[in-house]
Amino acid sequence: MHDRPLDLFPGRPLDEARTGKACREALHIRYTAHIRMLTGDYMVQLTYPYEKHPAPGTSVELAPGVRWLTMPMGGSLNHINLYLLADDAGWWVIDTGLALPSIAELWQTVFTRELDGRPVLGVICTHMHPDHVGQAKMITDHFRCPLYMTRAEYYQARAFSSGGSAHHSSWVGREFYLRAGMPGDYLDELRKQWEQRSSDGMSMPEMPAGYRRLEDGDVLSIGGNDWQVVVGSGHSPEHACLHCAALKIFISGDQILPVITSNVSVHPTEPEANPLQDWMQSLDNLLELPADVLVLPAHNLPFYGVRDRLRALIAHHEDRMLAIEEHCVEPAMARDLLPVLFARKLDARQMMMALGEAIAHVHLLMHRNRLERTLHEDGHYRFRSIDPDLARRAHPDNHDAPSDSPVMV
Repeated sequence: MHDRPLDLFPGRPLDEARTGKACREALHIRYTAHIRMLTGDYMVQLTYPYEKHPAPGTSVELAPGVRWLTMPMGGSLNHINLYLLADDAGWWVIDTGLALPSIAELWQTVFTRELDGRPVLGVICTHMHPDHVGQAKMITDHFRCPLYMTRAEYYQARAFSSGGSAHHSSWVGREFYLRAGMPGDYLDELRKQWEQRSSDGMSMPEMPAGYRRLEDGDVLSIGGNDWQVVVGSGHSPEHACLHCAALKIFISGDQILPVITSNVSVHPTEPEANPLQDWMQSLDNLLELPADVLVLPAHNLPFYGVRDRLRALIAHHEDRMLAIEEHCVEPAMARDLLPVLFARKLDARQMMMALGEAIAHVHLLMHRNRLERTLHEDGHYRFRSIDPDLARRAHPDNHDAPSDSPVMV
């Protein structure tokens, strides 16, 4: 069974986006990021109309009735972008930040200084990850306003926040990581690092007791503008984006990021999942967005160039899969594929994310009849390339450089 081929531009896969030098145009500064084709004959340019993020606790107006906030995060990302949409009687909040007391304090500053004395009418969370839902309960309780999410995102957040058997301490998790080629003591180290998540805000917070459901194609009328819900999948099960055609703005959450690639992983909770197929199809669907929209992402800076970025993301994953195929001419475990995808030594928590990404790539390759999987007597899965056309498609000396490490997004 083969996937429908994606309609990409001709040529070889794109490299990761890289920020170029700043240039002045008219009265504002634009930053350009260049994505280089490995053949050197194709150039993609993303344009950043804003030089830097707002200071925490402050906001910047991006368009009439659309304001941009940032909240701090730990790690290499160091921030999440949040947005405010003005309505006649108050404000809508898009994503909320981590469940840390320091973030709640920053929100109190926003309530006092940035809302013009008006209340929050509703909170929209694009998806269920902790940096997006961490303050949802605080804000909805403070203003007694509803939470809006897609059904799959809300209930997955509720499931994770309510506890239960953690995959890193169950036989399900042990079998999953054994199949991936990991030693028996890996889960012990992972458990220690998992226990640190509460201190950095990355554990799942308590969720609001109820929600109002968003579905693909829904239209929210906010401040005299229509915002259409656009659902993607792969990074999370039912990720909601918002598109306002009148303002030419697309709030992308983690579905489209300009510099980094969102984590797309298989987890022990659904070991046979194929999230990369969902991700690639979602990116392909989003190519229908107007070329001139301003993309408001959850991380990095707002940018223009949505179609080029989508094509670059698709091509990046196609390149990673081809590199995996080339590596699997001799049978290989998922653990063996990590140097193909990532350049640096990984700690236990990074290893968990990296393995999830590697398995996501091999599952899509299995779906395309490019790899076969065999369970060996040692309990490890090994993957072997089976496409007779691989020799023609291969270019082992001309791939994207491995990423430094998986990003906690």
